[in-house]
Amino acid sequence: MEMKTRINQELRNRAPEEMTQLVIDNCRCVNGEIEGLNDTFKKLEFLSMINVELSSLARLPNLNKLRKLELSNNRISGGLEVLAEKCPNLTHLNLSGNKIKDLSALEALMEMKMMKRKMKQDHLKGMRKKRRKKRMRRKMKQAQNWEREKRKWASHT
Repeated sequence: MEMKTRINQELRNRAPEEMTQLVIDNCRCVNGEIEGLNDTFKKLEFLSMINVELSSLARLPNLNKLRKLELSNNRISGGLEVLAEKCPNLTHLNLSGNKIKDLSALEALMEMKMMKRKMKQDHLKGMRKKRRKKRMRRKMKQAQNWEREKRKWASHT
C-alpha cells in the first residue's frame, strides 16, 4: 500500500487538523520521499514511519507540535537538518536501522533546542544516579566499619 493511501486510511473520517498520532508503518513511499503528509496535521505529536523505504526527509511538512518521531528501518543517510527546522519541539527520535554511517550526519540535531534540553536532563539524571550510588556505598562501608568496631569491642569485654 502506498503512503498516501495509508494516510487517508488512518484518518478514518477525521480531519487532519484533529490528529495527534499517526502510524503509517510498513507502507511504501514513492522515490523514497514522504507523500500525503502536509501542513494540515497541525496537532500531530507522534508520528511513526517505520519500514517505509524512506530515504529523504526533504518533503517533511512543518510539524511544530511533534514530539516523538519513529523513523527506524528506512534508508535515511543524511539530511537530518530538516528536522531542526520543521519539528522544533521534537524530544524523541528513533533512527535505528537506517544508513547513517558517521556522526556528522547527526550534528544538525545538536542544534535543536528540545533535544539539547533532553540530552542535558538525561546527563543530569545519570550524574544524580552516580552520586546516589556513591552515597549508598559510603553508607554501607560506614555500617560495615561500625559493625566491625562493635564486634571488636564486644570481644574485649
